[in-house]
Amino acid sequence: MENKSNTGLKVGLGIALVLFLATGFYTINLYKETNDNKKQLLAEKELVMNDLNAMAKQYDEAIAENDIANNDLLEARERIQGLIDSLRISETNVKSLWRYKTKYKNLQKEMDVLLAQNDSLRIENSYLATSLDSTRVRLEERTMFTDSLLVQNTALAEVVENASILNTVDLKGFGVIERTSGKLIPTERAKRADKIRICFTVAKNPLVQAGDQELYVQVIDPKSNILGANAQVTFEDKTLNYSVVSKFNYENANLNVCEFVTANGDNDFEKGRYIVNVFNQKDLVSASEFTLK
Repeated sequence: MENKSNTGLKVGLGIALVLFLATGFYTINLYKETNDNKKQLLAEKELVMNDLNAMAKQYDEAIAENDIANNDLLEARERIQGLIDSLRISETNVKSLWRYKTKYKNLQKEMDVLLAQNDSLRIENSYLATSLDSTRVRLEERTMFTDSLLVQNTALAEVVENASILNTVDLKGFGVIERTSGKLIPTERAKRADKIRICFTVAKNPLVQAGDQELYVQVIDPKSNILGANAQVTFEDKTLNYSVVSKFNYENANLNVCEFVTANGDNDFEKGRYIVNVFNQKDLVSASEFTLK
């Protein structure tokens, strides 16, 4: 009877050991797969960036080789640079890369047509330079070139629409003591903090029109409460709870912005980790965290 009991115990321990090893093997594989996916996304982002830089170089060559390059061509080149800047600071995820790659492929088809026409027109202009009717030929050339740019700009407009959002960098949150004089003193002590100050820089994006803009700031305390106004706003199928709406005048340049958030009611701030998120409408553009002791 005792031998049977020992045998059953050994079998149970064997099964437990096999399950433990299988779980460890699965966890290691999952971790490796996550890192591999991250590396692949970064590599694909670099490929898209290289493709956009190559496209910008083609624009530069077309402008340099064509004596009648007009403002539309120069503006198209600036928008390509704006797209490159936007991609450089964008989040690296499958949805973002898929959008950039799809728009780039459509844009490349249009650009191939434009450059082919540009080469043809350049050769034709050289041949007709000695013709008595050269003035009329140059006028027709400009008209054809402008028509090609209209096709190119249509494709660019689709890319710009998806890339023209404001992003933020250097997001920071910290407690402050507010003196009666208005002077602010940073503090890491939860009980001494009168307010939480949130500061960030709105990054320059040439694709965004200057004027009044707004971002939604969300501050979550250690107990998962949303501080400040804790109001709601709905964008299509998504509802966002926010602490404060940051409103500012954007002038196509980097802009430093700071906002204040208070504790709920008359309570002191909780000790622990705070999470700060900044949203451009429904899109999360930056996140950070800090600790109050």
